[in-house]
Amino acid sequence: MAFGQSGTQTTLGASATMTGIGVHSGREVSLTMHPAEAGNGILFHRTNLDGDRCRDIPADFRHVSATDQCTAVGVDGVSVATIEHLMATLRALDVDNARIEIDGPEVPVMDGSASAFIDAVDEVGVSCLDEPRRFIKVVKPLSVRLGDSVAEFRPYDGMRIEIEIDFTNRLIGRQSYAADLDPEVFRRDVARARTFGLLSDVEALWARGLALGASLENAVVVGDDRVINPEGLRFDDEFVRHKALDAIGDLALVGAPIFGCYRSYRGGHRLNVKAVAALIADETAWTTVAEPGRRVNGHASLDAGLAVAYSRDAS
Repeated sequence: MAFGQSGTQTTLGASATMTGIGVHSGREVSLTMHPAEAGNGILFHRTNLDGDRCRDIPADFRHVSATDQCTAVGVDGVSVATIEHLMATLRALDVDNARIEIDGPEVPVMDGSASAFIDAVDEVGVSCLDEPRRFIKVVKPLSVRLGDSVAEFRPYDGMRIEIEIDFTNRLIGRQSYAADLDPEVFRRDVARARTFGLLSDVEALWARGLALGASLENAVVVGDDRVINPEGLRFDDEFVRHKALDAIGDLALVGAPIFGCYRSYRGGHRLNVKAVAALIADETAWTTVAEPGRRVNGHASLDAGLAVAYSRDAS
């Protein structure tokens, strides 16, 4: 099945629990992914708050509360951070609806890639629901810029991503990755790419009491003249592939598969989220389709999650 092209919504076949370390807090976090009904979308359920309170937080670009170092969503001061690898996995494996119960402020980093999240989904499987899936179809080019960074959506007969990075560090340098996305491509070429950082930056974060859970077990650390990790890189261009992973996760916050091409140059979480917001704000740039190539008639609210037909008719 092509990436995101099933005609009906899906959810997890059963609940799956994971535990790991939060990359910023350094504390152990427990996360359980539960099945959810059609129209639920991806919803985080924060537990273990003061006074034994709980809080629901939609995985929605309108609830993004931070884009520094990672992507976080929040409601009324309660947030969940580092959601991008999990969100990328759910979108890439066609999981439309899930309730993510989590007892800490950030998704566990695991090995810095999406591999562990794929394993968790594979363990319980994906089940089809009776409600139709809706797609966002890009119908005209749209671009946004942040300084020297630029992102663009453009019409494309498929689901495509084109990512280019340009670092002054010679071990990273300028790299590009482009692919038409489907579950196999995601598993093989994107999901295993780990988060990365410069040794000098990591040391500065540690000094500020940040990135307390970061280590060679969950990140690629780049020194002045070598990759510090003894096992080296998983791909020659692992850095740009990880940026592609992040972009897939951030774009998933639109709440539906995007039928079109997304391109970014020197991008990051802030640019990705800004691009999604700009796309939805421009109602002439997209439409809703029940399946790629098929039109949708009628209107619905953006607030209803993945089940909705976004309030645009196919043209």
